[in-house]
Amino acid sequence: MTTRSATEPGDIVPERTLTDVTGVPVRVPEPGRLTHLQLRRFAGCPVCNLHLRSVVGRLAEIEAAGVSEVVVFHSTEDELRPHAADLRRHAAAPREGAAGHRGAEPGLPLAVVADPDKRLYTEFGVEPSRRAVLDPRAWTPILRGVLLSLRGLLRRRHPSPPLVPGGGRYGLPGDFLIAGDGRVIACKYGEHAYDQWSVDELLALARKEAL
Repeated sequence: MTTRSATEPGDIVPERTLTDVTGVPVRVPEPGRLTHLQLRRFAGCPVCNLHLRSVVGRLAEIEAAGVSEVVVFHSTEDELRPHAADLRRHAAAPREGAAGHRGAEPGLPLAVVADPDKRLYTEFGVEPSRRAVLDPRAWTPILRGVLLSLRGLLRRRHPSPPLVPGGGRYGLPGDFLIAGDGRVIACKYGEHAYDQWSVDELLALARKEAL
């Protein structure tokens, strides 16, 4: 467990309304559901794209477990919009009956929120570190993510990542599972760029909370 955590299980997250890149409000926490708040890196981050594709591919399971996905990047809305649209194109299936949840437009698989000033990162204690990309455990997923992005660029299917990412290249991921009343059920502070909950780990936490 990291000692730099500003948020711990049992803490209460004050209710707030964020705005996703489509301009629609997103409630965090969301009454009656669990919220998986992901604090990611920058728009177009190859390892973030790799992870989010695994999430999008299993969104039906995540939704069925009563979990709403809210993904935050330390990029501007203009930088994020083409990448959010790319997620929509690669969604395994259109979301049905979910318009009342995340605030995402029909077909957008999850709520994507811009936080270029890193206010949420500061609030939740998610800090940058050079080990995000220097940790050897990150090298294989970074390579996989870069190859995936290059393949998409060559086929003109993916937007290109920024040459100089807003917020820098050394961001670390953070995962927070929040109950409808604002209680933090669990959290994870990544030790490198690809250190986050897998979908299986997220579903296990949701099932445990439901018991």
